[in-house]
Amino acid sequence: MKLNINNFSSLSKTWLFDLDGTLVKHNGYLNGEDVLLPGVKKFFKQNIAPDDYVLILTARSGEYKDLTERFLNISGIRYNKILYNIPHGERILFNDIKPRDNLKTAYSVNLKRDSGL
Repeated sequence: MKLNINNFSSLSKTWLFDLDGTLVKHNGYLNGEDVLLPGVKKFFKQNIAPDDYVLILTARSGEYKDLTERFLNISGIRYNKILYNIPHGERILFNDIKPRDNLKTAYSVNLKRDSGL
């Protein structure tokens, strides 16, 4: 997946990612181990700046915290925080528009499960 970065400002970003089906194969951890989806590593390298904030959301139980974070670290996926035990269902984001330049500050991308970035 390639984002048109020309649509974004030069300000730091906050990235929110669902884990299963977006970054890793859905429920792969229940079948033995996680599998990074196609394009994820490249996307992170090309689009996420060192001063950007990365928040990962997952419905996984916190009992999988060590397993999950070890896999992401070994895979080179940088994140600031992972929230576990998030309910299944829609994730809804609200943010304001910056009035000085009418900058939109919220974007959403829906991906087909396990398709990668």
